[in-house]
Amino acid sequence: MALRYAAVDYELREVSLGHKPSALLRASSKGTVPVLCLPGGKVIEESLDVMRWALAQHDPDCWLRAEWRAETRSLVEENDWEFKRHLEHYKYWERFPPHPQSYYRIQAEAFLLRLEQCLARNRYLFSADLTFADVAIFPFVRQFALVDKTWFDQAPFPRLQNWLETFLESSVFVEAMRSFPVWQEGDLPINIISGAVTA
Repeated sequence: MALRYAAVDYELREVSLGHKPSALLRASSKGTVPVLCLPGGKVIEESLDVMRWALAQHDPDCWLRAEWRAETRSLVEENDWEFKRHLEHYKYWERFPPHPQSYYRIQAEAFLLRLEQCLARNRYLFSADLTFADVAIFPFVRQFALVDKTWFDQAPFPRLQNWLETFLESSVFVEAMRSFPVWQEGDLPINIISGAVTA
């Protein structure tokens, strides 16, 4: 989403993590995605770092606002270190006995409540406009909602539900979620040129 918003031209290689191509492992021994390989050989391996790099190139709507820097860091760190752990347990609760799935959902709800409270003050987490924190946190709220969509849709988080729906309907999300064929060694990459796609 950040690359498309920042109008960065790039080559896309859609990979299957079940059959990791050797090119991925050469670029990043972690073997996870995303991996952004820059001209000159630098490799960026973390989603937040890819976002920061993209916004350093072009940030027309000021997603990285200086006035929200400390609050953004705090909320994104809570998402990354606490909420993501509870989300993982909630999604794959059978792997984490002895607690039932509902136990892990309740653990995660504390963070959702914090987001709901943020949204009680603003349309987005920190402002009337979208910022870095919204885009960094949204994918994980989406994952949480999809675990049990029936439960999430009736949960006491109406503002968070609307916030999520706004993202799901946004053009930048829809474009970023387009499906592409899995890349194999020897295939040409797909060129993403300021949102357009060429073979």
